[in-house]
Amino acid sequence: MSANIISVRSAEEIDHVRTLVWEFFDFLRVRYPEMLATIDEYLEEQNVKGELENFEDYFLPPHGDSFLALLDDAPVGIVMMKPKGDNDAEMNRMYVRDTARGKGIGRLLGEALLSEARAQGVGTVWLDALYRHAEALPLYESLGFVKFTDPEAFGGDDERVIHMKLKL
Repeated sequence: MSANIISVRSAEEIDHVRTLVWEFFDFLRVRYPEMLATIDEYLEEQNVKGELENFEDYFLPPHGDSFLALLDDAPVGIVMMKPKGDNDAEMNRMYVRDTARGKGIGRLLGEALLSEARAQGVGTVWLDALYRHAEALPLYESLGFVKFTDPEAFGGDDERVIHMKLKL
């Protein structure tokens, strides 16, 4: 099995990303049944549906970027980069399908995003994750992200929402 990370550009690749984004939110609903209202609030506040409908305006250069993981040419994972302020970016919606976990694909996706962020001169990459993301939180820390508190960010003081950043 060989994994490959590609920059999303074609209509077919964008469709794969859209499918994986909704799978990601389905995954969150199963893992966090006590947070369904928070997940719905996030979907609405972040305008996820609108962003996905207008993908090119949010997740393709020059506005942002997105990466698709392929395992034996089948789409199995995503991560998206969205501008934040003048010189920063957000890492959004890293997700790897169950069938592809444990193969280092999340790390490859994170490294691809950070490499592109550095190439673009991004100052800091920000992300939010939910507290029981046992697979993702150690990965983010190993990539250099550190936790911080931000009462103004989504989830505010809710300790179930983990805020992290990496100064490049």
